[in-house]
Order: sequence, then C-alpha cells, then structure tokens
Amino acid sequence: MTTVNTAAGRLRGDHVDGVTRFLGIPYAAAPAGALRFAPPAPAERWAGTRDATGYGPTAPQPALHPANANLAPLTGPGWVIGDGDYLNLNVWTPDPGTSGLPVLVYLHGGGFMIGSGAAPAFDGTAFARDGVVLVTVNYRLGAEGFLALSDGATNLGLRDQLAALRWVRDNISGFGGNPDNVTVFGESAGGTSVAMLLHSPLAAGLFRRAIVASGHDEMARGLELTEELTRALAARLGTAPVADAFRAFTAADLLRAQAALFRNEPRPDLRDDNGVDPGHRRALFLPTTGDDVLPDPVGVPSRHGVGLLIGTTLDEANLGVGAEQFAAFDAQDAVAELAATHPDAEALLKRHGLHDPAVTPARALTAAYTELMFRAPSRRTARRHPGPTYVYEFAWQSPRYGAAHALDVPFVFDTTRSCRALLGDAAPTTLTQAMHRTWLAFATHGDPGWPAYDEKKVMRFDADSRVRADTAPDDRRYS
Repeated sequence: MTTVNTAAGRLRGDHVDGVTRFLGIPYAAAPAGALRFAPPAPAERWAGTRDATGYGPTAPQPALHPANANLAPLTGPGWVIGDGDYLNLNVWTPDPGTSGLPVLVYLHGGGFMIGSGAAPAFDGTAFARDGVVLVTVNYRLGAEGFLALSDGATNLGLRDQLAALRWVRDNISGFGGNPDNVTVFGESAGGTSVAMLLHSPLAAGLFRRAIVASGHDEMARGLELTEELTRALAARLGTAPVADAFRAFTAADLLRAQAALFRNEPRPDLRDDNGVDPGHRRALFLPTTGDDVLPDPVGVPSRHGVGLLIGTTLDEANLGVGAEQFAAFDAQDAVAELAATHPDAEALLKRHGLHDPAVTPARALTAAYTELMFRAPSRRTARRHPGPTYVYEFAWQSPRYGAAHALDVPFVFDTTRSCRALLGDAAPTTLTQAMHRTWLAFATHGDPGWPAYDEKKVMRFDADSRVRADTAPDDRRYS
C-alpha cells in the first residue's frame, strides 16, 4: 500500500501491474440536497487515511440496452449508486514519490448521458508504465448535468470537469505529476467537452494541451434551446422548470422522464437558426452557450491557443448512431430520417451515394452522419483553432464495425484486450504502439510527430500508419 496527501486528506492506494493507482477520489462534494443542480462545491475533508483502492460511485445514467452489451468496456459499469460521491476521479502514476511527470486527464464519452472513468478501456496502467500520470474523471450527466433551470446553474457537467482540472492543478504534484504540463483529452462527448473547454474563460491556465477525439466545438445549443429542452422535461415530470422543483424528484425519476422525452413524440424542436439540431436527435443533452462557462456563440475561434491534437474515425456512424436500424431503410426513409435534423438532407445523402445502385440507403445515411456529426465539424474546429494544431484519422477496419466511433480509444490506452468483442482477436499491435506513443509524445512535449494542419497533412492511423494529404471536404459552414 502507498499513501499520498491531498488538500482534503490522506489517501491509501495500491500497487498493481507495476504502477500505483488511487481510485474513487472525491474532487468535489456529493451533488445532493441543496448542492444538486448547483455548481460543484469543494470536497469535504476526511479524517485519517481514506481507502482509494476501489472505484467510486458513478453518475446517474440509463442502463445499456442488452443489444449493446459489447460496449460495456467503453462505457463502464453503469449507474453504481454507492454513497452519492460520484464526482470522483482516478489516478495512475509510475511513482508518487517522483516529480515533474506529464499529466493526462481523460474525460469519458457517452453522449452526455452515460459513461464512467472506471471503464476497462480507460485503465491507465499502460500510460503510467510509460511515464505519465493518468487521470480519469466522472462528471454529471443527462438532466443532472446539462439543463437550464431558471434558478440553477447551466453546464453543470462542464463545471464538474473544470473542478476536476482545478483539483489536478492543486494536488497532482503529490502523485508525481507536473501541474504545469497537463493535457486534457477525451472522446465523443468527452472530446466535445475538451473542445468546449478551449472556449471557456474559466479554463484559463488549467491545461497546456488538448486532444479531441471524435468531438468538436459545434455540438452545443444556445441558452434559449436548452431552456426549451428544460421546459419539455419539466412538462414530462408535471412540474416547474426550477431547481427546487426538480430536487423533489429522485435521479431515477429524472432518468425515466428523459428516456420518455428521448424516445417518444412529440419531441421538442431543438433545431438552431440554421435548421440544424446540433445533437441530430442522437444527443438530447449538450453543452450550452451564452453563460459564464461558454459565453461565445458556436463558430468562433477558441480562447486558448494551446497545442491541439484532433481527429475522427473513418466510419464514425457505424456504431452508436443507429446504423443497425437503418438496414431496412429505402431512399425515402433515409431522406426523412436526416431531414428531421438537417435542412439539406437529400443533397447531403446524394453526395454519399443515395440513388447509386452500388450504395444502399443505409450506407449513404451512415456516411452522411459521419460527415455531418463528426468529420466536417472536427475539421472546422481544427481550422479555427489559434494554436498549433495536428489532425489524425483512424482508419483500421474492425471485422464487424469497420473504423467505427470509439474503436480508436483502446489503441490509445493500450487496452485492446478488454475490447475483443468490438475489435475481434486480431487488433494490430503496430497500431496500438503508434497511437499510444503519439499520445505520450504529445502529452510530453506537444509534438505528435507529423506536420501541423496548416500544411493540410493528416496522420492516418492503420495497421501501417502514415501521413497523407487531407481528403475531408472543405465545408466552411462556420469558418
């Protein structure tokens, strides 16, 4: 057993597979009672030495559908209620007795509705083994984290992430890390969170670099649309859209109401002034612009010109967007599906082969969603960023899902063994080595090993990874 001191008290961790880990550390007070729907408060101090050898509780979230059970290594254990201290984080370190090590802080994905820093794919052992302090974070999700109640704070999930980064700044030196060399990274909703933090004045000085995987800075709603969503959820509950009224309902009550809102018609119209739903009816809860966390509208350059590594997978929409339900779609179905969230649905689908006899409507639709939800806005984020920017694309084809959303994550963490149900048994070790070493290099000195994006060069990660000219369409919607 190993102990360290933090601002809130002493922790006892354990030594596993050659590294030291401290799990379930509260970085903020439990969001219960008057602290529910309120900004995160400091964690309460504890007496003696707190055991940190097991994961803590996770945020309230819906259960995975049984058909998606193979996603569990990427989403974690689901809602583990515990004592309610789910604003916690986990730390892996090579040696808490050393100093000056690079720090990587990971924000998990899950559509801002599910997920946990305790997922097997995010195990930090390999990063710690290779000389980095790795931190994973839980934050508030769904209705608990992303509403706009009239007497409550907005962007609670992002405020939690900021609180976790402040905890890292104030405490990580006790684990061997350098608080002046922090890289925040995430995938999917976690990647979008990182992209949003690049716009937040409250994030100033909290990290030196950022990595955005399958995310971007356009998946946000203006305050008025989040208020519309909040009113719709309040109507489902039969109450007023105010924090005191929502506190009368349990987390389970809110989960049932948000599930009904997500699955049943009529849904609130969450399209923006351009006729686009930024969540594309797949993400009900999103970050909100127009408050103190994100005061700027979508489409402006980020405030923090830190080093940025950003990328997507080649076939994002093959997993998690609804690809399997599209299998029976004809062309009319495909247009109707996309038109619910985008005004130029047929034109976009034609670009991806709709009406081509060699392309099924399902294939055209998933390709259109890949471009619309991930690839094009990711590239626009890269072009707008004021600091050094590097772009990658994950192209390795898994046996069942191709180069689908989230399949790059186990290669980054060197945890492919825990994800065989998704990746198959032949995940190339050369790809793991290439991606894991790239993230290590970027966290250490900010250079991933290929030219910056102003030269329009992209690293294509595959069994044989190489730099190539960017082939993404030059769609300048917000540029």
